[in-house]
Formats: sequence, C-alpha cells, structure tokens
Amino acid sequence: MTEVERAAAIVAEQAAHGMPIVALTGAGISAESGVPTFRGRGGIWTQHDPERVATLRGFREDPARAWTFHEQLRRLCRGAAPNLGHLALAWIDVALGDSIPTPVITQNIDGLHQAAGSRDVLELHGSALRVRCAACDYRSDDLPDEFEELPPHCHCGALLRPDVVWFGETLPEAAMRQARRWAEAAGAMLVIGTSATVQPAASLPVVALRAGAAVIEVNPEPTALTAMAAVALRGPAGAILPALVSALGDRLSGQTLDARME
Repeated sequence: MTEVERAAAIVAEQAAHGMPIVALTGAGISAESGVPTFRGRGGIWTQHDPERVATLRGFREDPARAWTFHEQLRRLCRGAAPNLGHLALAWIDVALGDSIPTPVITQNIDGLHQAAGSRDVLELHGSALRVRCAACDYRSDDLPDEFEELPPHCHCGALLRPDVVWFGETLPEAAMRQARRWAEAAGAMLVIGTSATVQPAASLPVVALRAGAAVIEVNPEPTALTAMAAVALRGPAGAILPALVSALGDRLSGQTLDARME
C-alpha cells in the first residue's frame, strides 16, 4: 500500500464512521495558483515592509500607502484561479455530502477555496476580497473593480480597511473557537501547504491529535508536524490531493475528479 493509499484508507474509514474530515490549509496550496507566499524565498515580505503596509500603526501613519499595497494584493487574488488542490478538497466536500462535515480552515486570504466550490470555509486571517470599517461594524465583499480614491471611506465617514488580520492583531475569537471545535471533532485532519509554525493556527493539528484524530500532512518539505502525522505526503498539493481523491475512488461516491471538474 502506498502512502497515498494509506491516507485514502484513513479518510474513508473515518468518513464511514461519520467523523468530520477537516482540512487546514496554508499559503502552499495557493502558491500553485500564482499567489505568492508571504514568507520564504520570493515571498511578499521580501519585497514589502510589513510594518509599513500590514500593521495598524502603518495604516494610521499612511493609509494610502497601506491601501496601495492591499489593492495590488486584491487584484492578484481576484486574478488567480483555483488549482487542482483546491478542486480536490471541494470534490471531497461534494462526494461526502451533507452527512459528513468537511470544513476547510484556511490561513489564506485569497478566496480560492470558495471559488473551487468548498462550502464550509473558515478564513482565520480574513479576506483580501472584503473590507470593514475602522470605526463601525460595516463589512462588505461587494467591492468595485477599483476604488475611486485611496483610501476609501465608509458611509459613516471613517476609513475603510482590508478585512484581514494584520501583524500585532489577534485572530477573531469566534473564528478560533470554531476552528478549535472542528479540530476537536475531526476524525481526520488534512494539513496542507503550511509550515505549521505560525500560531495560533499551528496549534490546531495538535488539538486534533489530542482528541484522537489522524493527521495527514501534505507538504513539499518536512515540518514540525511531520513526526506526529499518521501519514506525511511529500509534494505540491496540486499533485498530491488529486492522487488522494483518485485513491478514494468508489469508497466515497463513485464520482471522479475529472467529473467534478467538467
């Protein structure tokens, strides 16, 4: 039995017992769609100073500068398309149906899981495709292709800001509570394209493990999580996840990835 087949057997067994199949995704899954990672070689933070464009202090000092950066990021995300990794997770969601929860917890802000068809997506770090008011409770994802002026303003007169979590800000409590609930309930957790070092998201696989879940890692390189994983699959998500779906085959619903993509 190959490692991919072992992973498929774990997912199928947990699904057969009605256990949720939870995915935790990081920047690696979207890199194949042309969305650069933030850290590492060629990452966004090698080209931009996050203190100036991705902190509340930087936003207050020069909101137009921060917004110019985030508009570039928003255009990049809007222009990206889901890759085979995103589509494979969406296929698992559809194949298991409504009886088996298949939530995706993502650290990404690009909206590609929703674009691929995943129905239950929790965005821990917010979304580059939404704005919120810096003063009131206004939020919106109904945005123009381009704002007439930067920085844009809310109807209340205050500045709008990207609905993302900046450096120095805590993740929304409600989102983390939900993420922990899913981790505790998981029968299997797929940890995909993340270094498993950025807290508090990095704690979620540990929460799942302690609750009895099997953790399946999908990443090109070993991480701090590798030694704890039931199966560690080496390679890009766009290659590994379709292979996992293929191995699941008739164990789920008789669909094929090709049919899902047509």
